[in-house]
Amino acid sequence: MVPLRNLRRPAPPLARPVRPENPGRRRTGPAGPRRHGDRSRLERQRRPGAPAIADALREAHARGARLLSICSGVFVLAATGLLDGRRATTHWRYIETLRERYPRIRIDANALYVDEGHLLTSAGSAAGLDLCLHLVRRDWGPRIANHVARRLVIAPHREGGQAQYIERPVQRSERGALAPLLDDMRRRLAEPLTIAELARIAAMSERSFMRHFKQATGATPADWLIQARVERARELLETTPASIDRIAGETGFGSAITMRHHFRRKLGVSPRDYRQRFARERG
Repeated sequence: MVPLRNLRRPAPPLARPVRPENPGRRRTGPAGPRRHGDRSRLERQRRPGAPAIADALREAHARGARLLSICSGVFVLAATGLLDGRRATTHWRYIETLRERYPRIRIDANALYVDEGHLLTSAGSAAGLDLCLHLVRRDWGPRIANHVARRLVIAPHREGGQAQYIERPVQRSERGALAPLLDDMRRRLAEPLTIAELARIAAMSERSFMRHFKQATGATPADWLIQARVERARELLETTPASIDRIAGETGFGSAITMRHHFRRKLGVSPRDYRQRFARERG
């Protein structure tokens, strides 16, 4: 990890991530094998010590600490009442249980992670890494976040609203085969890339290329390019004073109108508002 203590500007306080043990894990004890289905980890919040934990979390939140949960850890945050009326997510296996037990929470069943300011929740363990990297990006900017991502050997950024899973698992051979092409596409965001050209580079027919690309990335080439262009535009908005028109040209959107359309569709905010919001958060 990046030694953040060596950087000058202190980051906002962040409480330790809340993550109970996997409710589905199998244990063996004196009475023999036992599944947590008999005594779910999610039920353990009702033990005598649970109110003290909830009180401690509420007090930390009142002091301005950020509370972050990973996977089924959301049930601990939910027990504090702090998530009532707010968006939250968890692993897809526990969505219905969370919805039944805490109906006041606005559950986003498809999100990798949800950022509600000082309350943040994520889906599974991998999504927890995405959420932590999101915080690094928010506090320290894309350069530091990208450095951390390289050290962890994970994607530098995944949108919180991205689906938790795709129908078919991604095969390593497919990722490896398309990795050089994806890198080339990132370098050429400003260029008009066609399916025919991409298929030629990948040495596939157009039909085969479309199928393999969807299997490997979970998106069509067009959707993947839009997402990559939005991410690059966001990085330029955060790190440069370039105009919206110039950024639109450098990222392949062609015009500020087109860029605003896709930026708002992906992030729910205009490029100008995003830049102003980011400047306030960094200030």
